[in-house]
Amino acid sequence: MSLKSVLVTGCSAGGIGAAIALLLARKGHHVFATARNTSKLSEELITLSNVTVLSLDVTSMPSVMAAAKAVSESGRGLDVLVNNAGLGYITPILDMDLERAQKLYDTNLWGSVRMIQAFKDLLIASRGRIVNIISCGAVVPLPWHAAYCSAKIAMANISETLRHEISPFGVSVVAVMAGTVATNFDANVNEFSLPPGSLYESIRDNINGWVTGTAKPVGGPADEFARVVYEDIVGKGKSGIVYRGPNAAAMGFVASWVPTWMTDMIMRSSNSGIPALVKNLS
Repeated sequence: MSLKSVLVTGCSAGGIGAAIALLLARKGHHVFATARNTSKLSEELITLSNVTVLSLDVTSMPSVMAAAKAVSESGRGLDVLVNNAGLGYITPILDMDLERAQKLYDTNLWGSVRMIQAFKDLLIASRGRIVNIISCGAVVPLPWHAAYCSAKIAMANISETLRHEISPFGVSVVAVMAGTVATNFDANVNEFSLPPGSLYESIRDNINGWVTGTAKPVGGPADEFARVVYEDIVGKGKSGIVYRGPNAAAMGFVASWVPTWMTDMIMRSSNSGIPALVKNLS
């Protein structure tokens, strides 16, 4: 396998992006490791000679264009763009702060589109690859996760549409539906609160369990996930949607084959807090 030039967004220590960037660099690829705040990158990553650190805010087109200029001027070109940067937001739809939800969309959805537009010339020149890290949670109606998961399923649709539109130029596109991965992601979500008069006040603790991560299935290590998706990033694997990591295949199966009534039972399990809410209302 020839060595690649790869840009990864969202490389703050403790996350999926950091694990992917570190594995790629250790394998000899040149990595453009990016983060909005580069002080959050690990010392282990930034001290490697084949890692170039770039400050990047995917919600800012000037910042994105500056990063594209830096990569172009490096003379290395770009073989792979890994869109990983993202925000989390867990709350009932009835209580959703729309400005915060819009900010999430601007990062998780439009941020990736900005990156694709800004780096398209470099990727076409190398007949490269775009890898969008999404979430298998996007394919199921998981209570309290509507903002996050709806942005992710929209990104999956954009990935698949782009796969067709950009194929004449020799660029492949992969949408990685990530399973449960143990990262610092939940720690970066702001403290959970419900507005006064919320209809969900009686199950605040249940919802907060999803915010803190205690209600979620135990995730696998981020470095193991990086190894699982390595070939999807730099290899000649399949394009399109792929399910990777713990519980990913199961979620995909539920979304594709399980009847709605059974999916409803799973989504409304006691872990969701919905049965407790029904009991409280009776």
